[in-house]
Amino acid sequence: MQVGGGDLQRLRQLNSLSSIRVLRAAPGPLTLTELATLTGLSRNSVIEVVGDLHELGWITDVEPAPGSLGRPAKRYRFRTDAGHVLGVDVGVHKVLAVITDLAGRTVSSGRVAVDARTTRDERLEAVWRAVEAALVASGLSARDLWGVTVGSIGVVNREGVVTRVESLPDWAGVDLIGHLGQRLSCPITVENDSKLAALAEQRLGIASGVRDLVYLHAGRRPGAALILSGRLHHGFSGASGEVGLMEMTGWRTMAAHLERSPAARGATPEDAAGLVFTAARAGDPEALEAVNAYAHQLALGTAAMVLTLDPELVVLGGGFSRSADVLLPALRRALEPHCLRVPEIRPSTLGEECVALGAACLALEHVDDHFFSSDGSISRPAAPQRLA
Repeated sequence: MQVGGGDLQRLRQLNSLSSIRVLRAAPGPLTLTELATLTGLSRNSVIEVVGDLHELGWITDVEPAPGSLGRPAKRYRFRTDAGHVLGVDVGVHKVLAVITDLAGRTVSSGRVAVDARTTRDERLEAVWRAVEAALVASGLSARDLWGVTVGSIGVVNREGVVTRVESLPDWAGVDLIGHLGQRLSCPITVENDSKLAALAEQRLGIASGVRDLVYLHAGRRPGAALILSGRLHHGFSGASGEVGLMEMTGWRTMAAHLERSPAARGATPEDAAGLVFTAARAGDPEALEAVNAYAHQLALGTAAMVLTLDPELVVLGGGFSRSADVLLPALRRALEPHCLRVPEIRPSTLGEECVALGAACLALEHVDDHFFSSDGSISRPAAPQRLA
């Protein structure tokens, strides 16, 4: 059987992809023998691949550990510092920009405070200030970024346009890609913030490795998202997870149960929930009643998604997840009459950086598609350019 030159080249590309994936996933540097074992390739094939990847600039050799006896074997690691991506969270009360390396580790961040009265132009300017702060802190320039994803409040369609926003009337229709594209030349993506929070939890947080999950953003502005078979589910138009738009769920008004509770008397709407959860934790019957009423309505939309997806896990995120010790038992009880099986429910572990980290995770997915697709060859590390 004869093997043509094209077939050999293709085999070498596949060997390179297999090796670089193993090196990226490894907790530490690998020797040639370890890499051959993990990839199933022959040692000679691994030597060729490592030479190619080293020359291209994707991997580097690591100095032997101090105190090693004899002639230690060379070890190699993936160059996570070869490139960087940017994740941005545009919310009602903050704009947060996070720069990560190719392993998703945070390098720097920038934060700018905004509020519900901030105009569209002012919010867009806050995006720039947050991005510039992150760049300055990292020592990088805009040209060093390989990909950008922005998480926005509201419904975001597949073209990256914010089509509907309940809490910011002037934000619908904003062209974030066009705005950022004035100063950034790398690919830019825009996605709904709850979807990106779900992705962050599945890649970096409490749902690490879970294949099917429902993410709940529990707060004054509720939201939800789905992960199916390990990947973020957008839906045909990008509106998946928007169960809160159905009046019957009561999601748009359920925070009023907490804000009207006697336990929150005199508090601002922003501070009310915290006071009610604290009082409920202490056993206050009126506060417990308010929490149960909130959980009852949260359960209606959650049950619709649980019955549709039958997920392994439900993740409770958003500001109210800080009071998960009070809210989760009430939510479990409220779900039981509606679900054939109430899945495990866990609180988020990523805090307020969740959306920005999820944005960086999605940007890294696009970087992987660009450099490490099985349909193409591996090129040298360089910032991808956005298509005109």
